[in-house]
Amino acid sequence: MALVDWLIVGLYMAAALGLGAYLSRRASQSLEDFFVSGRSLPWWLAGTSMAATTFSIDTPLYVAGVVGSRGIAGNWEWWAFGFGHVALIYLFARLWRRSEIVTDAELTEKRYGGRPAAILRATKAFLFAVPINCIGIGYIMLAAVKVIGALGIWERLGVAGASTAGGTVLGVDPKLLIVIGVSLLVLLYAGLSGLWGVVATDFFQFFLALFGAVLVAVFAIQSPDVGGLSGLVEKSQRFTEFDVLAFIPITWSADTWLGVGWSSFAGISATTFFAYVGIQWWTFRRSDGGGEFIQRLAASRDEASAEKAAWFFNIMHYVVRTWPWVLVALAALVLYPDMEDPEMGYPRLMVDFLPTGLLGVVVASLVAAFMSTVSTQINWGASYLTNDLYKRFLHPQADDDELVAVGRAASVLITALGATAAFFADSVATVFRLVLAIGTGPGVVLILRWFWWRINAWAELAAMIAGFVLGLLTTVVDVVTIDDFGLRLLFITGATAVAWITTMLLTPPERPETLDRFYRLARPGGPGWARQRRRTGIPPAISLKRSLLRVAAAVPVLYGTMFGVGALLLLQWATAAVLLGVAVTGSIALVLLRDPPPPASGSPPPDERASPPGKRETAVTSLFSGEKK
Repeated sequence: MALVDWLIVGLYMAAALGLGAYLSRRASQSLEDFFVSGRSLPWWLAGTSMAATTFSIDTPLYVAGVVGSRGIAGNWEWWAFGFGHVALIYLFARLWRRSEIVTDAELTEKRYGGRPAAILRATKAFLFAVPINCIGIGYIMLAAVKVIGALGIWERLGVAGASTAGGTVLGVDPKLLIVIGVSLLVLLYAGLSGLWGVVATDFFQFFLALFGAVLVAVFAIQSPDVGGLSGLVEKSQRFTEFDVLAFIPITWSADTWLGVGWSSFAGISATTFFAYVGIQWWTFRRSDGGGEFIQRLAASRDEASAEKAAWFFNIMHYVVRTWPWVLVALAALVLYPDMEDPEMGYPRLMVDFLPTGLLGVVVASLVAAFMSTVSTQINWGASYLTNDLYKRFLHPQADDDELVAVGRAASVLITALGATAAFFADSVATVFRLVLAIGTGPGVVLILRWFWWRINAWAELAAMIAGFVLGLLTTVVDVVTIDDFGLRLLFITGATAVAWITTMLLTPPERPETLDRFYRLARPGGPGWARQRRRTGIPPAISLKRSLLRVAAAVPVLYGTMFGVGALLLLQWATAAVLLGVAVTGSIALVLLRDPPPPASGSPPPDERASPPGKRETAVTSLFSGEKK
């Protein structure tokens, strides 16, 4: 990097820190200002912040590694969450905003009651804030270490061999110095301004990071060794033994009686693919939204803004952002076919192909991506420690000044633990799979608690602890050895289900007054709350049936558009036409499923009305509603 590149990066960092300092006074006004921006975010800012949160410095490195070892279809490891994110739009966004919470852990004492709810809230806050969150921060910081190493900073300073294994700077591991440096940077940024500073800069950081990814893709693809998009498509297949361009690992073949065969993939088996698509998204701990996303939804101006924010996130995250990363990964595969660490393809392309000035812009874009995500993780983790542990259990009478101070202190602790995780990690993809494993299992309980009265605090606690422990035993401790990742997810999900179902059946349901209180707050639809509707006389806020139909229509819109755009970029014209046609069909269905005008009398929709007196209910309805026969 030349001097002008460093100046560009320095100016960006100064601007980000300056904005954080400017917003620090606004964030200091109250706990809600620090952690949920005073519940006043517009939908476009909340949605952009959600997208920026998932676009970090690790993401292009991770995608480069996945495509290099497993092909484009390997991205189903994160594409599969699109099913859950579409459900977030129509099933959960309005529910979360209506709940008026600061963290998702706070919901436990709104949904459940008594001592079990308090135990669940404390356990959940600690697990999410410390081990799970700090491991996530660790692999993001690890990616920053790799990028900085690729820039050759130590060699520029005359410290030969510092970027290689065994090298030192003043007798200290250079990786440690980098981790400390990036930790101090992001701590200053996130600790000052709270969520106000995070989301305000997220808007600029997201589009800067996206612009950087596009620049790398354009310059790499236009190089003579790649030869444009046509050369990229042809040459990327030459350097792999599998179909690197396939969107799914399925081919049509005359060798099987169904006419369907499996492509030969280096790192994704049939069981793993079906585990991604059929299990992972609804069994993961973010099945009903995810902590960082919930923070944005809770900070939105109103329920309609929360729903729009969720849609905007899906478009930015899947449709817009996927393909610059994939194209860069394919270019790295062509240009560096013998690279030992495919995750280094992205930073190597930056250094090798970008001219002076633009290299500084792209490095600044990666700094932006890094800061937006890590600052979110820090603020999110600190919100658990402050709101759900300190305020709830240690000092309930704390005023806003004290809580903001505790939030900043908690930010320091979260940053230090995340930096420790980064120092001991080596592979971004490996740590990402660890995050998936320890978070698998409780998702189905998190979904059901919104729509079924019988889920109780003990069931959710059992699901959360069982999933976390089983994830560690099958990934880190290696007590249970399951090499196939899909089978590992299936095992964790099944064993966790046994734990929470048994626990639920052996423990009493929540008290009727607790269930009535939650129903009045959230007003969920569906048969699972029929008894509460009769008891309270309050209709549901939304029709569960209509919401599910919207989810079914929106899934082909999202995936059809995403893969249609990808097919256009990879010059697959017929495939693009079919996929975009699927997206258009889903869009028409969504238009037809728009909400009808509200009834003049204020009565609920016909499919959500309580059963008339004397009508005999089926056994299934009885189970959902809790009525005794």
